[in-house]
Amino acid sequence: MAVKDASTKSIHVHHLTRVEGHGNIRVDILDGVIQRCEMEIVEAPRYFEAMLRGLNYQQAPQLASRICGICAVSHNTASILAVERALDVNPSEQTRLLRKLNLMGELMDSHILHIYMLVAPDLIGIGSVIPLAKSAPEILNRALRMKKTAGDLCAVIGGRHTHPIATTIGGFTHYPTSAKLEEITAQLAFIRPDIEATVELFASLEFPEFERATEYQALNSGDGYAMTGSEIASTEGGQWPVERYLQVTNEYQVTHSTAKFARHLRPAYMVGALARFNLNHRQLHPAAVEAAHKLGLEPICTNPYKITLAQLVELVHCYYSALDLLEELLEKGVREEAPVSPTRMSGEGVGAVEAPRGTLYHHYKIQGGRLTDANCIIPTAQNLGNIEADMRGLALTMRSHTQPEVTQALEMLVRAYDPCISCATHMVEVNYVDRE
Repeated sequence: MAVKDASTKSIHVHHLTRVEGHGNIRVDILDGVIQRCEMEIVEAPRYFEAMLRGLNYQQAPQLASRICGICAVSHNTASILAVERALDVNPSEQTRLLRKLNLMGELMDSHILHIYMLVAPDLIGIGSVIPLAKSAPEILNRALRMKKTAGDLCAVIGGRHTHPIATTIGGFTHYPTSAKLEEITAQLAFIRPDIEATVELFASLEFPEFERATEYQALNSGDGYAMTGSEIASTEGGQWPVERYLQVTNEYQVTHSTAKFARHLRPAYMVGALARFNLNHRQLHPAAVEAAHKLGLEPICTNPYKITLAQLVELVHCYYSALDLLEELLEKGVREEAPVSPTRMSGEGVGAVEAPRGTLYHHYKIQGGRLTDANCIIPTAQNLGNIEADMRGLALTMRSHTQPEVTQALEMLVRAYDPCISCATHMVEVNYVDRE
C-alpha cells in the first residue's frame, strides 16, 4: 500500500505466523498519530466452561486437559486443584511432589518449543526453523533432544506426553517405578550440555531494545519458585488469595477479539515467564541465577522481547529442580497409595497454577458431585491488553522507520509473548443444558 510519508502507515498482518492459533495485527498510523492498534483474535469462541458444567467432578480434569495440547498438564492440574478445594481433599506430600515434577516437564517442553522453533528464527534472521535443518542441524537436533526428554518426563509422571491419564482427584491412579525414575534421570543428565549450549547461544543473540513499564502478576507459593500457589502477587504491591482472582483479573470484552482482555491496577498487566522472573527471581535455582547473569537478565526487566530470556532462565531452573526432585523421590521411594477421597460432595473451589504462558485459574461450583458452574481465566487472555499496549508504545518509537521494519518488529513482539490463542478464545455466557 502506498503511504503518504514515513509517519503514515497501515499495517495488517493476516494470521500471524509462528504462534499457536489465529490472530491478526492491525495498526494504522496517520501523520505519526496512531489511529488504530489492535491484536485481533479471530478464532471462533470455544465454550469449554459450558462443556464442563454438568460433569461428574471426576471427569472434569480429563476434559479440562483437552482445552490445550501444549498446556494439558496445567489445565489438568488447575482443574484437579479446583475440585480438591471444593470437596475438601488434602493430597499427600508425594502427590504434590509428583504434580510439581509434571508441571516442570510441561514448562520445559513448552519453553523449548517457543525458544527454538518460534523465536529463534527471528533472532537468527531466517523465515522459519526449517532452514536450520540444513544450515545448523546441530541447533535443531539439540532442541529436539531436549524437547523429547521433557515430554518423556511428563510421560513418566502423567502416563503419556500430553493429556495426562495417571493424574486424578486426590492423587494418582498409578505411579512411576524406581526404574523409570532412574531412566528419566539419566535422560535428563544426558541433555545437560544442550541446556548449557542453549544459554550460550541466546547470550550471543541480539534482542530488540524496547522498554515499557507495566504491572506484572504471578503466584507466590512461599515455598520456592511457584508452580502452584494460594496467593497472587503483583509488582505494584499487594497480595490476594487465589479465591479473589476475579478482583485481580477483571476480564472484559472488546469488539475485535473472541478472547477476553483483562486489567487490574493499570489498564493492562503481564503474566508469564517475565512476570514470574520479576516477582520470584529470589526463589530461582542457583544454576538459573547464573544463567540469568550470563544472559544479562535482571529484575525488574520491562523489555517484553526478553520474555524469551526469562523462559530460558525458567528452563534452566526447571531442569536442575527436576533433577533435585527426582533424587528426592528415588531416595524416599515412590509408594503406591490410594487417592485421597473427598470429605463432601458439594462446595466451591479455585485452582491456580503457573502454566508456561502465565497464571491459569479454574473455578468450579459443585453440587452433589456435579459441576454446576465453571470459569477459566487463561494466561494469553490476560496478556492481550498488555500486548496491545506494547504494540502501541513500540509503534510510537518507530514512526521514522519503514513499514516493513515496523511490521517485523510488531510480529516479533507478539511472538515474544508466546500466545496460545486457541486457549484464550472462550465465552462463559452460555445457557447450561442439563445432560441427564
